[in-house]
Amino acid sequence: MTQEAARRVAYADVEVGTELPSRTFPVDRATLVRYAGASLDFNPIHWNERFAVEVGLPNVIAHGMFTMAQAGRVVTDWAGDPGAVLEYGVRFTKPVVVPDVPEGEVAAEITVGGKVAVKLDDEQRTVRVDLTAVSAEQKVLGMARAVVRLG
Repeated sequence: MTQEAARRVAYADVEVGTELPSRTFPVDRATLVRYAGASLDFNPIHWNERFAVEVGLPNVIAHGMFTMAQAGRVVTDWAGDPGAVLEYGVRFTKPVVVPDVPEGEVAAEITVGGKVAVKLDDEQRTVRVDLTAVSAEQKVLGMARAVVRLG
């Protein structure tokens, strides 16, 4: 048995209500610049405070897909296999605001948790996981759900 297979969550071991380990992800401006380079999304609302405020935002905001990816990490880490995620979708409800802070300080955090909402198919060993994502005490993702095939 491979190490990856040994880490996978077994369908028989989960019930409706089983909670995934929650995680908190720090976000700063440097993280956003690195993400912009990786995603080729250089929209100035993600790095230029003056521009972000001029277009009506409270400050620089994190990329929505970055926020979505952090929530997805909670699912893939729990499942033990990124390939186990069959479907994943969210609605963006509020932006993650990332103020400029001195180096070494946390500008923003995204806290993600989840739970098994439904056991969908015993034969396929699939479950639906509902996620919560919060930043600055605001829900930043809505209808965040993943369908996962377990071991």
